[in-house]
Amino acid sequence: MKKIIVTGCAGYIGSVLTRILLREGFAVIGVDYLAFGGQSLVDIYNDPAFSFVNADIRNDKAVEEILITHKPYACVHLAAIVGDPACKKFEKDAESINMVASKKLFELCSSTGVSHFIFASTCSNYGKMTGTDAVTETSTLNPVSFYARTKVAMEEFMLSSSTKMNATVLRFSTVYGLSPRMRFDLTVNEFTRDLTMGKELQIFGPEFWRPYCHVNDLARSVVYVLNCEDISVVNNEVFNVGDNDENYQKQMIIREIQKVIPSAVITYVDQPDDPRDYRVNFDKIKKALGFKITKRVPDGIVEINSLLKNKILTDPYNSIYSNI
Repeated sequence: MKKIIVTGCAGYIGSVLTRILLREGFAVIGVDYLAFGGQSLVDIYNDPAFSFVNADIRNDKAVEEILITHKPYACVHLAAIVGDPACKKFEKDAESINMVASKKLFELCSSTGVSHFIFASTCSNYGKMTGTDAVTETSTLNPVSFYARTKVAMEEFMLSSSTKMNATVLRFSTVYGLSPRMRFDLTVNEFTRDLTMGKELQIFGPEFWRPYCHVNDLARSVVYVLNCEDISVVNNEVFNVGDNDENYQKQMIIREIQKVIPSAVITYVDQPDDPRDYRVNFDKIKKALGFKITKRVPDGIVEINSLLKNKILTDPYNSIYSNI
């Protein structure tokens, strides 16, 4: 049974990934300092294949002890201050976690014999596309937010390293969908929540593009990398994670929500410019790993709407459902 360290295991993506890895027969060492609590881990806490360590990845000594004690095959590095608003609000933490500690974690994994390091990056690295063709993994990066700049810096550090450890970068699309650590500060989730709850929604910059991917599918992409039999296919490689048909403008998302909530009241506000405007091509991960998504934006809208209509969550505006 291969041991996998998952940093940020209690987070929005990490809590989904941890469950998938356990189902796939991996042993998981979850590392998290529980900034948003540990409720997302309760039902798997006693799983014999799951071990949890409450630790901050900025604590080099604690990280090294975890690596030496557990001797993992791979490290999936999700822990980060995530998103533009959170990185603006917690800039010092974003720098210390997303860049300084992440680079040190990579070095410690290499020096302690970890075979594979998988880094969760973001399609936000593309910033604003030029021309009409969707960007690919070889397109010029144009990070326009501090969050994206931290991810680009870590990517460059990894891919220029001389380590013998295998390294893979996954550039995640904008995420949505249900998770044990639920978030409503994400476009699809937020829009669906507000309209389900009867709020009037004001949309700024409805015409700008982003790629979207369900949290379950982003997590599944990690398993595809781990299960790749030919390590040369994923070593020192970058993969966009998503689907070509899941590039959406905000107004397109709204139209999908209106199919579920016909009474939704929306007003649009023109925004002359948005520094982030990009459509992404996902052919590489499909061809190299056979990766295909299982859920689309309309599916995410239906599940969020159903969750709230059935009062599974009774206070969706609670701050625990936001990173900021």
